[in-house]
Amino acid sequence: MYFSPTYLIYMIPAFILMALTSWYVKSAYNKWSRVQAQSRLTGAQAAQRLMSTAGMYGVQIQGTPGNLTDHYDPRNKTLYLSQGVANVASVASLAIAAHELGHAQQDAEDYFPLRFRSALVPMVNIGSNLGWILIMIGLFLNFTQLAWLGVVVFAGGAVFALATLPVEFDASARAKQLLVQTGIIQSEQEQRGVNAVLNAAALTYVAGLVTAIMQLLYYVSLVSGRSRD
Repeated sequence: MYFSPTYLIYMIPAFILMALTSWYVKSAYNKWSRVQAQSRLTGAQAAQRLMSTAGMYGVQIQGTPGNLTDHYDPRNKTLYLSQGVANVASVASLAIAAHELGHAQQDAEDYFPLRFRSALVPMVNIGSNLGWILIMIGLFLNFTQLAWLGVVVFAGGAVFALATLPVEFDASARAKQLLVQTGIIQSEQEQRGVNAVLNAAALTYVAGLVTAIMQLLYYVSLVSGRSRD
């Protein structure tokens, strides 16, 4: 109802960035998933060794369907690894498993950025749906105060994307350090591979932040334009 070409001006660059970073992640993963780890450890085996070395005995490892669907769930202290990571002894598998274990370490240490991001989840789940509805209703009724309230509520998504960056960057830094300290990474080539996979993944979160900000700016321009009218 309030779609305009201006939306494309804001969002096409963000969509292009998202597509490029998605391609980059898949390219890095595909390349380094074909390079066998010298340790011969699969992602699941590496995670077990890292947990044992770090004294993290309360974390469970389970499989999860899909590709690049690996994640850590702090609610049940479980590390979910996709089949391509859990059962394959590749450099990419080591990088991804160690990164997710980095999140488990953050959880065990009560890492504040992780707690802050988790606290934002309910607000973001509500705001992502409610925000644009309030904006549209406010514009339709020519009630700009309601529309601006919708913008504020919708802004939670951008705040969440911003809060995600330190959490993900720190998990990757922990992963690189753990893999080197435990000797699971045994060559410069493997270290380059781990860096390539984790750095590519980090760019997706940057692209997500850019997309959230551009969408927020579009709604700001929409409501501010109506306010001037």
